[in-house]
Amino acid sequence: MRLSIRYKLLLVLLFTTALLVTIMLAFTNWSLQRGFTGFVEQTQQARLQNLISQLAEIHDEEDGWQQLASRPRRWARLVLTGGDERYAEAHQPGSMRFPLRSRLADPGTPRLWPPRLREDIGSRPPFAFRVMLFDADKSLIFGRPERVDEVTFHPIRHEDEVVGYLGLLPGPALSQAGEVRFLEHQRGAFILIGAVMLLLSALVALFLAGRLVQPLRAFTEGARQLAAGNYATRIPVRSGDELGQLAQDFNELAEALAQNESQRRQWVADISHELRTPLAVMRGELEALQDGVRPLNERAVASLHADVLRLTRLVDDLYELSRSDLGALDYHKVPTDPLGLLSDAVVGLQEAFRGKELELVYDDRTGAALQIQADPDRLSQLYRNLLGNSLHYTDAGGRVEVRAQREDDRLQIDFLDSAPGVAPEHLPRLFDRLYRVEPSRSREHGGAGLGLTICRNIAEAHGGSLSARPSPLGGLWIRLTLPV
Repeated sequence: MRLSIRYKLLLVLLFTTALLVTIMLAFTNWSLQRGFTGFVEQTQQARLQNLISQLAEIHDEEDGWQQLASRPRRWARLVLTGGDERYAEAHQPGSMRFPLRSRLADPGTPRLWPPRLREDIGSRPPFAFRVMLFDADKSLIFGRPERVDEVTFHPIRHEDEVVGYLGLLPGPALSQAGEVRFLEHQRGAFILIGAVMLLLSALVALFLAGRLVQPLRAFTEGARQLAAGNYATRIPVRSGDELGQLAQDFNELAEALAQNESQRRQWVADISHELRTPLAVMRGELEALQDGVRPLNERAVASLHADVLRLTRLVDDLYELSRSDLGALDYHKVPTDPLGLLSDAVVGLQEAFRGKELELVYDDRTGAALQIQADPDRLSQLYRNLLGNSLHYTDAGGRVEVRAQREDDRLQIDFLDSAPGVAPEHLPRLFDRLYRVEPSRSREHGGAGLGLTICRNIAEAHGGSLSARPSPLGGLWIRLTLPV
């Protein structure tokens, strides 16, 4: 059977709590046993000293042990009351208290001390049933002769003279029934407390496991929604911990997928539009030739050839862009003079600019030769694309300036042209694929809107960047930055 993560967390929390409760109960029981045993031993020691003091007074007042030895009931009362003579006198001489009688195997008058106890008490004899009395030469007065070898002798002194000995038989520290019952009651209370704590911890663990698993359920459902194509799915961020950060990352992933899906659909629509326009023109021309509307002559063939060339350039641009997006363009980087390539591109296009009545000015402000690690062919392609963009869109009679300067470890090349300009709202999207400023997407003013996208990819492949801003000449200002 496969357990869910909720029940796994529950079992882990319960096991940890049970282990801690068990350790706590064991330590508490050990501490109680040790502390209470020490307390009982101190109490018994005090009773022993009190009984020794009382016996020393009796020996002094009665000038020996003869009177006490002839009164065994008095001895029994003395040891049962821990040497408190006043309490002992409160008991009638001929009486036998029930607590004493209930402990004896033979409830008759005990002639030997300690008397024979019941079997259930004999294994844990109380303090009173473990003492014997000896005179100064250790002759037995009250006690069992067969157990003399087991006793520990405690001298009874009067005026620094040993007048007798009080013998103490070995036995457990906890011998009184009340003491044992107290410990058993405390152990039972501890076990009950531990069971209640375990039950409460189980309820808390169940609640916590549910709370911890609840965000995971949201993540699971969100992942299913994303897999189904619902990119609008979002998970609420309810905390600032790792789960909250995970929810925020999930939402960012969903946003990125939504944008990619939107761009994909836009890309497909744009590609369809760009391909449909030249194909429609070619179809119209071919149908006109078939219907005899237009004669099949050299001019008609040249027009069809021009349409095929435009379509070929569009397909080539799409292929080039796809390769640059995937990083599949070939780059053979070698130490290259970027300004030399720029100068060659400017010189090579001068005639085209003059043919459109445009002034092309190149201003090198670096003041020294530079070398960068670059692919000369791709860098030259980048320059020619940017210059061709200015050539294509700048109105006749305008001006195009190319400026090169060095800023620390960066080479900045600016391409500035005159009117027409680009509205500020279009500048951030100028490098998007298939994006053109004209809403009609008319082909009268240019190609498919792929040139600047390819330029950006080439610049980034060389560790550089492209940015656009309004030109002080009234047109567009493109800044190329490359690492030196």
